[in-house]
Amino acid sequence: MDYKNITVIAFDADDTLWDNEPFFRNAEHKLCEMLAPYGTEEELSDRIFGVEMANMPDYGYGAIAFTMSLIESAIKISDGKISAREIGEIIEMGRQLLRLDAAPLDGVAETLRTLKESGKYRLVVFTKGELLTQENKLKRSGLRPFFDKVFIVSDKKEANYQGLCHDLQIEPEQLLMVGNSLKSDILPALNIGATAIYIPYEIMWQHEIIDHFEHERMRQVSNIRELPTILQTL
Repeated sequence: MDYKNITVIAFDADDTLWDNEPFFRNAEHKLCEMLAPYGTEEELSDRIFGVEMANMPDYGYGAIAFTMSLIESAIKISDGKISAREIGEIIEMGRQLLRLDAAPLDGVAETLRTLKESGKYRLVVFTKGELLTQENKLKRSGLRPFFDKVFIVSDKKEANYQGLCHDLQIEPEQLLMVGNSLKSDILPALNIGATAIYIPYEIMWQHEIIDHFEHERMRQVSNIRELPTILQTL
């Protein structure tokens, strides 16, 4: 794998730079406990996921969209028997998701610092979700000074990656995408001709799961700390 043409490194945010998915799954678990009289946790989770997917075209991704889907799920699953107090509890769970600490994952800050100080690359955030929510998490993480630009998009498909290259005035072969989702971070980047570093995360949202694959322009690593060494030695 040859990295000599790379001039821009784009990083996914949630579950690449900081923890995110465990907090969403914990909120879903609490809702399943609230709705326990109406089914098993597996059954309830499947129904909640179905509501999320049905709402995706209108709500997109993020904590607010997720909270709206939780409320709708609670009303539908309980056949309208959910109480106002319980809906208030769901809203509070969503509010807590909006206020996550966004503490950087192990090795993130030192890796970004090393890459920034090398002067070889422009570093950017390329993530999907709600604009204000993602901006606030990036600010709370303390990582914003490492990045030259931040791109927050409604989805991450091939057209979005092509738009990223256009905005940065680079060719796809100059882009290295780093992320934890094969579906959103890796495959569409590879499909336009970019290179990718895949860093699996311990928990994946069902919507982001696809079969693992190999690719000549993709490398899998266990920790982001490996990135500077890979770029310097290959």
